[in-house]
Amino acid sequence: MPDAVIVSALRTPIGTAKKGTLRDTDAYLLADHVVAAVAAGLGGAPVDDVILGEGLYGGGVIARHAAVTAGLTSVPGLAVNRHCAAGQSAVQSAAASIRAGMDQLVIAGGVNSASTSPRFLRQVGSEFAPWFPPTHPDRPEAPNMDMSITVGWNAAVKAGVSREEMDAWALGSHQKAIAAIDGGRFVDEIVPIDTPHGVFDTDEHPRRDTTLEKLAGLKVLHPEIDGFSITAGNACGANDASAALAIASDRLGLPALGLIRAWASVGVDPAFTGLAPVEAITKALSRARMSLSDVDLFEINEAFAAMCVATIKLLDIDPAKVNVSGSGCSLGHPVAATGARMIVTMVHELRRRGGGVGVAAMCAGGGMGSATVIEVAP
Repeated sequence: MPDAVIVSALRTPIGTAKKGTLRDTDAYLLADHVVAAVAAGLGGAPVDDVILGEGLYGGGVIARHAAVTAGLTSVPGLAVNRHCAAGQSAVQSAAASIRAGMDQLVIAGGVNSASTSPRFLRQVGSEFAPWFPPTHPDRPEAPNMDMSITVGWNAAVKAGVSREEMDAWALGSHQKAIAAIDGGRFVDEIVPIDTPHGVFDTDEHPRRDTTLEKLAGLKVLHPEIDGFSITAGNACGANDASAALAIASDRLGLPALGLIRAWASVGVDPAFTGLAPVEAITKALSRARMSLSDVDLFEINEAFAAMCVATIKLLDIDPAKVNVSGSGCSLGHPVAATGARMIVTMVHELRRRGGGVGVAAMCAGGGMGSATVIEVAP
C-alpha cells in the first residue's frame, strides 16, 4: 500500500464565538478560505476529493462549496460528522482512501462557526419547537444535552481529578497558548483571513489575565450535584475556525511534512465520553505497533480540563508532553474543526522540534473517541 503523507497543513486563527472577530464570518467562508490556501500550495497537482468535518450546520456539504470556490470544479466534496472528532475523522478518511489506492491527493479538515450556526426547529403536532440534535439516548447518568457531566464530571470522578487539578491545568493551558502566540510558533500554520472587522491573524481566545485565584472563584455549573467542580474556567470555549490538510500518496513525490502512521476511533458508554481518548490512544498506538514511550508529543483536546487530566492519569502520560501550545481551555474548541486543528499544530510543532512521533486524540459526544498517530522525520 502507498503511505499517506501530509504535504500541507493550515488553519485560520481561532475566534471567540458571538463576540470575536469571526462573529460575522460563516462556516462556508471559513472553509473556502483555508481550502483555497491549501490548494494554492499544491503546484497544480490534481486533487481527488475534499473532505471536511462539519456539525450542526444544516446538512449541506460545505466541502463541495469550498472545492468550487477554490476553482476545483471537477472535485467532489464529502461532509463528515463525528461530532468533536469530525475534523480528525475527515483526515483519517482521506488517509484511508489514499492507502487503499483509490485517491492520490485529498484535502481534508474541518470547519465550525458557533457564531453563525443555524438554529433548528422540529414540528410537534401543528407547532414548531426548537430542537437540538442529540448525541445519544438520554439517560439520568448520561444526559444527552449536558457534556459537562458526560465529558467532564464523570471522567473526573472515575479518575479522581480534583477541582484544583482542573483549574491548574486550565491555567497552564492559557499560559502555554500565550507563550506560543508570543513566540510566533503558530505563524507557519495560520492563514490570515479578511473579516468585516479587519484582518484576523492571531488566536484571540486565550486570556492573559487568568490566575488560579480567578479560576477558583468561578461558580460550578451544577451546584446541586454534590462535589461538582466543573466551571466555565476549566472548560473549553465556544469558537469559530477552520483547518485543512493536503493528504497525498507518497508515490506522488510531493515534499512531505509528516506521515500518518495509524488511527482509531472507539465507542464507550456515553456516560463516560470523557474517557474515550484512553481507549482511542491505546488502539491507535497498537495499530501503529508503537507504545506510549514512543510518543514525543500528545494533543489531547481540552473539551474540559477534567477529561484531559483524566487521560493523562489513566495512561500515565508525562504531562510535559501534552498540549505544549495550549488547547481547548485556552485556544478554544471550534468543534468540527478541532481535530484537524490539532493535527495541523502537531505537525508544525514536531517539525520545529526536529521530528518525532505525535498522537492527536479527543473524545466526541455520544461516547466516542478518536486518535491519530503522526510521524515527522528528522
